Amino acid sequence: MRIRKTLWNNDAEPIMVIMAILVVLGTINVFSSSYVLATIDYENPYYFLTRHLIWLVVGVAAFVGCRHINYRRWRIVMPWLLLGMFAALALVLVIGTSINGARRWLSIGGFGFQPAEFAKLLSLMLAAAVLSVRVKHGQPATIFNAQFFCIFIMAVLTELEPDMGTACIIIGVPVAMAMVAGLKSWQWKMLLAGAPVLLVGMILFQPYRLQRIRTMFDPWSDAQKFGYQTVQSLSTIGSGGFWGMGLGDGVSKYSYLPEAHTDFAFAIFCQEHGYIGALMVFLLIGLLILFCVRVANRAEDEFGQMLALGIMLLIMGQALVNMAMVGGLFAVVGVPLPFISYGGSSLIVSMMAMGMLINICDHGRAQRTPEDAAEKPHGPSAQRPALRLVK
Repeated sequence: MRIRKTLWNNDAEPIMVIMAILVVLGTINVFSSSYVLATIDYENPYYFLTRHLIWLVVGVAAFVGCRHINYRRWRIVMPWLLLGMFAALALVLVIGTSINGARRWLSIGGFGFQPAEFAKLLSLMLAAAVLSVRVKHGQPATIFNAQFFCIFIMAVLTELEPDMGTACIIIGVPVAMAMVAGLKSWQWKMLLAGAPVLLVGMILFQPYRLQRIRTMFDPWSDAQKFGYQTVQSLSTIGSGGFWGMGLGDGVSKYSYLPEAHTDFAFAIFCQEHGYIGALMVFLLIGLLILFCVRVANRAEDEFGQMLALGIMLLIMGQALVNMAMVGGLFAVVGVPLPFISYGGSSLIVSMMAMGMLINICDHGRAQRTPEDAAEKPHGPSAQRPALRLVK
């Protein structure tokens, strides 16, 4: 029998390599984009880097833990996770730390974390649990059930912070999962009719959002106020040229570009590493998404398949929105670029998601040895999942 040689033994290896490269690039970029602000505000150029490294250690521990927890066991503790999430999101509105007019953080031991970031992951887990049952039995998906109602409540609590970008991801990823799973036709029509109305309502909930939408089409019309970040971001990206100014030599972090190490970290990365550096990040995230699809297609059961799909949509959605925002193609929203932007909660959630994904991969049918396959019972339970993302 001819053995086909491949670069990787399984899909888990390239996922870990890509994640490691993105984490290293992100850590370097966090220091490069934040040391000026850290020196001015805290008289310590390593202030943000130190905190980022602490969060990274926690993230690695979370990644290892999630990788070694059988992904099916998450269904058992989901009710308790949901109760804890409701409590955390409610506490944020009461005793949360307010920054720039938004109350999104709970402080523990001098470190702030965002419960809404963890709600992103929990929402797709809930959606995967309910959708997998319908896929298994060949039934059309629906968004009218208890799980999606709980997801909606989490999104509402997040919107009250206010945090429209995160709220849209909390509700948007599960809805996208339902669409892929085969949403009922009348619910498709309802979403197409109701989504614009809901979006308009969220925009009008905070008047500044309407102005941000207006300046998105012409940021130079209000370059000193609502269009300031977009104008500075475009200037930052353009000044990097093809090869970039060089690591640490970007100038926009010198109080020109607000949130240079968080929401607009990718702009600083483009300035210092040029279009070639930006292309490298595009390719890495694109490859990560492709391997997420492979893991979903090879998952052992429908729950693993839907969970991998949700993780793929979460990473892809945040990356597309952040890059579009930085590039002036989307309104300014508080959505970080996974693994690149500074933010402890976002980093931990992304690494937890990768740990779950690799656990799904470890249990996947394509990764099983002949001995394992021989022990697997035959019949309906041994059939491949009914849903395939790529034919």
